[in-house]
Amino acid sequence: MFNTVLVEAFTASFGAAIGAGIVALGAGLGIGKIGSSAMEAIARQPEASSKIQTAMIIAAALIEGVALFGVVITLLVSLG
Repeated sequence: MFNTVLVEAFTASFGAAIGAGIVALGAGLGIGKIGSSAMEAIARQPEASSKIQTAMIIAAALIEGVALFGVVITLLVSLG
């Protein structure tokens, strides 16, 4: 019985760690893609750089918010 509880606790912790890693990887890729696209857009239209930067910062903040939410959920799953 104790062995089963230990295995379940390890599985939940391992799953939460994998989930947090996937969330961080997805956020990094998303913000990298936004930055790359914004730099391309600014290179093509330098006069629109302030609008592009504003949109880029808002999109990056939204991605960070979703990533933080994902990490919190995985931590709650590992503790529960």
